[in-house]
Amino acid sequence: MSWSIWFVFLWFITAIVGAMLPTKDAHWTLAYWLIGLGLPLLGWFVWENGLWLGLLVLAGAMSILRWPVRYLVRWVLRKTGLRREQV
Repeated sequence: MSWSIWFVFLWFITAIVGAMLPTKDAHWTLAYWLIGLGLPLLGWFVWENGLWLGLLVLAGAMSILRWPVRYLVRWVLRKTGLRREQV
């Protein structure tokens, strides 16, 4: 097994354990750290293990970090004009 698989596994364990801990900022600091570490890790994983497994890891990471993904999608839709501001 490649090292990238172990580091992805460690990333998922960190995300799960971090979600269980109480925080004052609703886990946003942890989410920023996970995104910052996860993007290069995902690139390394895809490089070593292929696109299809990388897409599975991306789907798993998006399920853990679902609120940042929702806010990103809303922001992109507002900026592109596909969704108007709600009054």
